[in-house]
Amino acid sequence: MTVTSPVAAHPPKYKVTGPRVLRSEWAKFWSLRSSWITLGVAVVLLIALGAIASATYSPDVAADSGPPGGPGSGAQDAVSLALLGVTFASLAVGVLGVLLSAGEYTTGMIRSTLTAVPRRLPVLWSKAAVIGPVALVLTTIGALAAFQLGTLGLDGERIALSLGDDGVLRSLAGAGLYLGLVAVAGVALGVLLRSSAGAIAVLVGVLLILPGLASLLPDSLYDTINPYFPSNAGSAVYALHESSGALSPGAGLAVFAGWVALTLAGAAVRLRRTDA
Repeated sequence: MTVTSPVAAHPPKYKVTGPRVLRSEWAKFWSLRSSWITLGVAVVLLIALGAIASATYSPDVAADSGPPGGPGSGAQDAVSLALLGVTFASLAVGVLGVLLSAGEYTTGMIRSTLTAVPRRLPVLWSKAAVIGPVALVLTTIGALAAFQLGTLGLDGERIALSLGDDGVLRSLAGAGLYLGLVAVAGVALGVLLRSSAGAIAVLVGVLLILPGLASLLPDSLYDTINPYFPSNAGSAVYALHESSGALSPGAGLAVFAGWVALTLAGAAVRLRRTDA
């Protein structure tokens, strides 16, 4: 006589829930070597470039002797020097976001993922919820480290600041927030375009090339739309002082977050409506 185990006869049924999908994406994220490497590159660039810019700052160098925003610029402050590496770090975290999402389409793993999560959208939200806070926390720490190291090189200089000065902590935290949103935008672009190369090209084009191309427009039109480009709105989030014609930190955050939300919405629509 064969005795059938009730456990074997009725295997447990596991319901797909948001927290379980989130844990799955968390495990996938940290199991990838590219996650560790790219995050490390972003933080190292942020710290190293900021520290070098502060250490090589010279108030005697004319403002037009170097590239805009360079360490030799006479209109610099301690925060802008410390955050000189934000542009390069944004490319690193953005590429990481792309690899996290588009990489599954390249390997074909997305089919298994969507089979396990047939509702699909929780996969997108979970990927964004994993990489956004991770990038935010680590790059904020990197920005703080860059600023603290920079104070050593700026000791005694007129532009030197401390963490307690008005706007300093807000700017450093704003840099981390901006980079966290860039990482989420990378995830959205990867799902939207389903190609790592294509998504990275769009990311670089939007963040670096588009503002330069827009300068070819008539001055009146350029001055009107320039503050609303993603990279320009994002840079307003972590600027210590509001520049002429630029958005305020709050407005810049709202505009940049709007761009990210729009990209996420497009990615969600394609994820729901097209096959993997």
